[in-house]
Amino acid sequence: MNIFIDNKSGAPIYDQIFNQIKDQIINGTLKEDEALPSIRNLAKDLKISVVTTKRAYDELEREGFIYTVAAKGCFVAPKNVELIRENNLRRIEELMEEIGKLAKSCGLSKEELVEMFEYISEEE
Repeated sequence: MNIFIDNKSGAPIYDQIFNQIKDQIINGTLKEDEALPSIRNLAKDLKISVVTTKRAYDELEREGFIYTVAAKGCFVAPKNVELIRENNLRRIEELMEEIGKLAKSCGLSKEELVEMFEYISEEE
């Protein structure tokens, strides 16, 4: 499992860990029932507080991406297709809001945005 902490990003460290692990689960890099590093080991490897790592793991568990087995550790939860779809929809909405703001600052119309999207889609 690869986690990169960007101290310049402005995003909280626990959030960076949460998002990177979540992305690795969604894209299949981390497989169902795969063991995650212990909270202490991950904190040590990343040179951060155990409290920060625990918060990231707690968020992942709360959102259904991992589960904990007492005295065994944390594991990747079985993929919930609906959860992943909902998560992706939320991410798309966030990106679309950002695109809308950028477009507005450039004076692009909705039609021009749709045209750009259609052009990009055709290339794929």
